Amino acid sequence: MKRAMALVLLLVLLASTGGVVAAADSGMIGVNVVLKVEVTDAVLADLAKYGKVRDVVPAINAITMQAKASILPAIQALPYVASANPDAVRNGSPVDTVLVEDFANGLSTWNLDAINVTDAGFNNRQVPYDGSGVYVAVLDTGLLQMWRQYFPEERIATEYAICFGGGGGEMGFVSTQPNKWERDTDSHGTHVTSTILGYSLRGTPINGVAPLARVIPVKVLNQNGSGWSSVVARGITYVADLKAGPLADYPVVINMSLGGPVLDAMEKAAIDYAISQGVIIVASAGNAGAGGMGYPGAYAPVISVAASGWIGEWHPIAPRTWWYQINVSEPTNPAQFYITDFSSRQLAGQDLDVAAPGSWVVGPYQVNSGQTSYYFLGGTSMASPHVAGVVALMAQKYPALTAAQAEAILTGNAIPLPAGCRNIYTPYGTVTQVCWGADATGAGLLDAAGALAATP
Repeated sequence: MKRAMALVLLLVLLASTGGVVAAADSGMIGVNVVLKVEVTDAVLADLAKYGKVRDVVPAINAITMQAKASILPAIQALPYVASANPDAVRNGSPVDTVLVEDFANGLSTWNLDAINVTDAGFNNRQVPYDGSGVYVAVLDTGLLQMWRQYFPEERIATEYAICFGGGGGEMGFVSTQPNKWERDTDSHGTHVTSTILGYSLRGTPINGVAPLARVIPVKVLNQNGSGWSSVVARGITYVADLKAGPLADYPVVINMSLGGPVLDAMEKAAIDYAISQGVIIVASAGNAGAGGMGYPGAYAPVISVAASGWIGEWHPIAPRTWWYQINVSEPTNPAQFYITDFSSRQLAGQDLDVAAPGSWVVGPYQVNSGQTSYYFLGGTSMASPHVAGVVALMAQKYPALTAAQAEAILTGNAIPLPAGCRNIYTPYGTVTQVCWGADATGAGLLDAAGALAATP
């Protein structure tokens, strides 16, 4: 959907090259290496001949290095190396934002109605689960310093919150940065979290998909919403270790509203490790449209999410209050919905699972430090936490739920959305047509009630 930007604050997406990013003076790049063997002193000593070893992740037999780009083929050819690739760019920026001007008495939002979690109104949950006892790790930009003005303090698992930084060609090293997880200036992670938990809208509680889950903020993207796959892999491994340790008795879900154009070896190893520990991973499909899906979402074991929209958006009967005032009359009727033009289509070798609301989703988003504000955001970043929240509800019902089971239930009970076109309203009083093909929808539209009914 080509949206005029007269009222839109456009967040320019950083280029997702996923390729070699060289330091300006040294020609060095960050290299992620996954080994066929355990990390030993002998292996590290040998690798030191090819560059500088910067970080070691024993749980997945992986290391990060700084090396010249020309040396990469030699590293890849080493007999004990399973795979090696340049550290890949990861981005989480939304497609566009629009300031919410009139909240009035907004209570329940269209996007939760659309997936059958709530209905128009307040205190109106349509499902008998709320995420109690489930942890959802949000690997993102962290939370705004004012997060307590949006979320109940008990819903944020501060004891496990963490920040990872570094990565890339300049550094090649992933560091832990205490307390930076709650010093975000980008707002992306806060908006994503608001879909899962709900939020306070100037004192009025707004429902969330899993409002009694506990969110673990894991900052893996920097203050402009971008980062590196080595850092993301560290975040995934950290959550997997939590699941193997202090959270062994609790279901754990990861949401990653981020991605880039290539599958990174270290990130893949971290995902495989996390799933082996019982973690369920949900990720955005990407905002590249016909350019194909982003990774890690396109990796088959990850539950990937496309962005859908609703034909009631910006309806002229309530152009400023439609997002909470107009009832999604038939949330299980595919004729009510469409796939956004930015939502990444599935290419050969990629795996797209379901679609969820990712067009004009309201949540906390600050453009002035210290001042609460709320924006509509569009992107598959906004769609992914809807699915992560539903998975949390499923895991509350069935704590032994595995990643494979969750994906099968979600796709098996999605509402099919055939290829087609819809005429939809824009924020500017005009009508535009949006079309999509069968490669855009996965199994269809997310249906929380259907997925929960099929969960053991």
